[in-house]
Amino acid sequence: MRAWYFDNKPGHQKLPHMGEPVPNEKVYQLGIKHWKIPLEGHKKVIDEIAKERDYPNRDVINISKEGLGEIYDEKMVYFFQEHMHEDEEIRYILDGTGYYDIRETPTDTWIRFQIEAEDLIIIPVGIYHRFTLDEGDYIKSIRLFRADPKWVYLYRSKEMDVNPYRLEYVNETKEKFGIAVTEQERAAVKEAFERHKQASELASNTPLGWGEWVWSWLTWRSLNRA
Repeated sequence: MRAWYFDNKPGHQKLPHMGEPVPNEKVYQLGIKHWKIPLEGHKKVIDEIAKERDYPNRDVINISKEGLGEIYDEKMVYFFQEHMHEDEEIRYILDGTGYYDIRETPTDTWIRFQIEAEDLIIIPVGIYHRFTLDEGDYIKSIRLFRADPKWVYLYRSKEMDVNPYRLEYVNETKEKFGIAVTEQERAAVKEAFERHKQASELASNTPLGWGEWVWSWLTWRSLNRA
């Protein structure tokens, strides 16, 4: 795996935008997990990882003009919006190439790394990231999920900056780099998880109105078309 700082220069997102190189060790410290798994026999390894991490569902996605058809342009914008998840994002690349961009903690700088066939990548919970194809314009991968309808894109916002999973990720990452985490920051994580739990319980006990039901269905449909 090769990684570098995103240069932020004008140009299409599929261009390399190659700045200064970044050691893989730094990428791993930011929580990215990466293995090279040969295509021959990969199913057994993927099955073991899925069982170990409790990701029982999976699919295969072909991200290309041919694979996505009329929703190709929409998805290129969708995948490249900065977001996080409350579950890990697990991908095994079967063919093709692409780029992940991740936010460095604490600088908030973009780091880009390329993925290719035989890469198994795990994007941690709480990290801001985005994905794009490169100039090859094609990637095929296995995606693992905890449940259907799959996972939710949580786009970066002031609200997401205090999401408990985000706060927990930032604290853990700062400690990996030897940056002190204050008691106030630790307390903020506990308080955020309590609020998150209460909100989830309230939502689960509140019947959906017609408009909310339609919106939920449209969201589910959009995720399952990805």
